[in-house]
Amino acid sequence: MKKLMITLSIFTLVLGFSLSAAAVEIPSEVTLIKNVNIFDGKNKKLLMGYDVLVVKNLIKKIDKAIKLANTYEVDVKTGGYKEVSGILPNDLPGYGDQVVTVYEPEKMIKKEVKVNVIEGEGRTLMPGLIDAHWHTTYASTPATVLLMDKGDMAEVAIRSMTAAKETLLRGFTTVRDPGGNPFSIKKLIDTGEYPGHRILPSGPFMSPTAGHADHYGLNETPRDKSTTNYWERNMMSMTSDGVDEVRLRTRDILKFGATQIKICTGGGVSSLYDPLDVFEYSMDEIKAIVEEATNYNTYVHSHVMNDKGVRKTVEAGVMCIEHGFFASKETLELMKEKGVWLSPQPVAWEDMAWSEPVSAAKFREVVDAVDRLYPLAKEVGVNIAFGTDQLLDASKAHQQSDYLVRLGKWFSPYEALKIATSENARLLEMSGPRHPYQEGPLGVVREGAYADLIIVDGNPLENLELVGDPGKNFVLIMKDGRIYKNTLEK
Repeated sequence: MKKLMITLSIFTLVLGFSLSAAAVEIPSEVTLIKNVNIFDGKNKKLLMGYDVLVVKNLIKKIDKAIKLANTYEVDVKTGGYKEVSGILPNDLPGYGDQVVTVYEPEKMIKKEVKVNVIEGEGRTLMPGLIDAHWHTTYASTPATVLLMDKGDMAEVAIRSMTAAKETLLRGFTTVRDPGGNPFSIKKLIDTGEYPGHRILPSGPFMSPTAGHADHYGLNETPRDKSTTNYWERNMMSMTSDGVDEVRLRTRDILKFGATQIKICTGGGVSSLYDPLDVFEYSMDEIKAIVEEATNYNTYVHSHVMNDKGVRKTVEAGVMCIEHGFFASKETLELMKEKGVWLSPQPVAWEDMAWSEPVSAAKFREVVDAVDRLYPLAKEVGVNIAFGTDQLLDASKAHQQSDYLVRLGKWFSPYEALKIATSENARLLEMSGPRHPYQEGPLGVVREGAYADLIIVDGNPLENLELVGDPGKNFVLIMKDGRIYKNTLEK
């Protein structure tokens, strides 16, 4: 047996603990997708009858009639830390079978792997979809758990991990998560241990007391600021007040792994103590948050709907407005001037039912504003993102696909799909070095890009409704070079 360097302490060896499994080898595979018409995420004209070669997790080549042998040679890294059973130094007493972590020198080797050939037969290949406002840990967790304390983080994690696979199978290969604690879910998805979408997490969304993230009851007010509630301690939401505290909490959230910071500077529908017309946080507080995020080479996005709040938030340096339903033309023009993004949702009255009359009345105002906002934003030319903001009801998660189809009311199929792919990817790039996926671009089909791909049975540039039924019309879904759905071989 090859001699290995033992890197554990004697204590760890004796107890049989493992320090790392980071170097577990993931088999590499090459996929050749033949004869597809490519929507590349940017251009309206399809590339007709092309082949796409995927090596590992990236698109290696796009060309006509790519010819390959049955195997393909790839570079594979070997060595590093590995778990090994039954190996103990000679001078240690035996305690039965042991699992230890050992180290082999790392090196690159050539490896022959099989080529997986998929016949597209003239179907449409497009980039994986991106949702710029998807709450991984809120979308499928009931309100009774999060707002009435009838559950805990273990339940949230189980529900959310299961739902992440369903999101992926709707064709959404990447999301920007604007509030919650998806960090462990992201970790397990990224290592390939569980299926799910890529995540750019904002961590807990943050507001002042009486703001959108304040879930304390009236009987808890005024509260002892030296303590936090269960959901704050578990990084699901956060209240913070004053320049010093918002700086501290921003640093906490960045330390946890946030790729951008989400704050609330205006009232929300689901929260009871902040009318839609209010402006939350002082300018000094917002500027302090922006400064901390900028120091970390990323940006701030903010939940705010009313025009005054949107304008002041933009003036304070926030680079993406979530919702913004009541923004005026003048404010949208300011956003365009400063390169700020608008991330609204095409909501309709039938989408949500509200038991609280206050929330129902707020939601009616929002729905009435949607038809005005989208055409106005398109006319002004502000950067527009696509996000869905599904909350607190797993049975409504399918609306993620419905919302994309609904964009067709104001945009052509090409415009809608470009927003949900390459444009959303451009927004995500504002995270700069905090962006966790740096090997290639997202949201496009081009050489060197991540192999996040969908094959559609039909042409969604002619019929946007095809994306509304992914179970039927998405015949192949690939993320990071790995196939998660393929009905072409049946």
